[in-house]
Amino acid sequence: MKKKLKKKLKSLLMYPFAHSSFEHKPDFVLIITLGVLTFVGLLLLSSASSVQAFQKFNDSYYFLKNQVIRGLIPGIIAFFIVSRIDFRKWKGLAFWMLIGSIALLILVFIPGIGVSYGKAQSWISVFGFSFQPTEIVKLTFLIYLATWLAKKDEHQIKDFEYSFLPFLFVLGVIVFLILAQPDLGTSILIASGGVVVAWLAGVRAKFFIYSGAAMIALLPIAISFLKPYQKSRILTFLNPERDPLGAGYQIIQSKIAIGSGGLFGKGFLNGSQSYLDYLPEKHTDFIFTLFSEEFGFFGSLFILLLFALIISRIIRIGNMTRSNFGKLYCYSFATAFFLYVAVNMMMVLGLLPIVGSPLPIMSYGGSSMMAIMFGLGIVMSCKIYKDTPVN
Repeated sequence: MKKKLKKKLKSLLMYPFAHSSFEHKPDFVLIITLGVLTFVGLLLLSSASSVQAFQKFNDSYYFLKNQVIRGLIPGIIAFFIVSRIDFRKWKGLAFWMLIGSIALLILVFIPGIGVSYGKAQSWISVFGFSFQPTEIVKLTFLIYLATWLAKKDEHQIKDFEYSFLPFLFVLGVIVFLILAQPDLGTSILIASGGVVVAWLAGVRAKFFIYSGAAMIALLPIAISFLKPYQKSRILTFLNPERDPLGAGYQIIQSKIAIGSGGLFGKGFLNGSQSYLDYLPEKHTDFIFTLFSEEFGFFGSLFILLLFALIISRIIRIGNMTRSNFGKLYCYSFATAFFLYVAVNMMMVLGLLPIVGSPLPIMSYGGSSMMAIMFGLGIVMSCKIYKDTPVN
């Protein structure tokens, strides 16, 4: 009985990949880990949305249903379709994908198309469908960067004119458009990921040191352009108690919720900070706080291990592939994934200012889920076609 059950389960998992043109098997460890993390995310959304969604939409499962319909199902379909496509094909589309995503960033500012949620105008709404172009840019920039760096030889990569200057120009355009929304957190994340990947590819470290020194020198001028709420977030990070019922409220409640979870947590659906509605945005940026309160330290450690396993598998796939483009893409995606996870968790713990960064796979958001699953689909393609020697 057990053998038959295992055989059926294996055939079910293999079905999306059962194609004669496949050169290698997919990474099932990565697939299973993603499945577990996705299940936990949906479980948390059912917990987080029960009170908040009912108050706003008169539907306790509004966020959960939206995530499944607009994020999870399209994301799974995109993952399996993209994983069937030879990852080398994206190289020819990389430039136009980047141009298209930059155009979407510009469309955000056009009245009637761009939509403002909260304090940032970072959404596009067309025929009732809304999405965040920044989530698309996070992916297309990595594909373009990996394509561009893979074409250059060692001498060109270390040259200022042929490597660092064009990289700085493209990154500057993207960061400027995102800052104009304004979305400081996403711009910093994209810039950080791009810098790390360029450095790993062989761009001289001294270029980044000189640029970093120049940015520090210009920091006082840059601060003067920050919005009042952005300055308030920085001051709140330094001293949350300065405004405990205003700017510091979120982070104070987040720390209380995490601390109250103890070692084993209060149990599923028993988080007092969440269900008494003390914790805002618990279905998006602060979903890890909700998990920590309900499942405690050991539950949080389990989630950290899942994220670490995903990142390690992506790096392992990058090490396995013979394509320079595949290697650079996997390394860049793993770097970006790590930064998004680290920044979100440090943010809810009060170790970084609140920057509005969702937790990959677990947080509510269809645009984020689609971009992550699409990117992971390319990673899986790098595994399937790992012996392809062409750059």
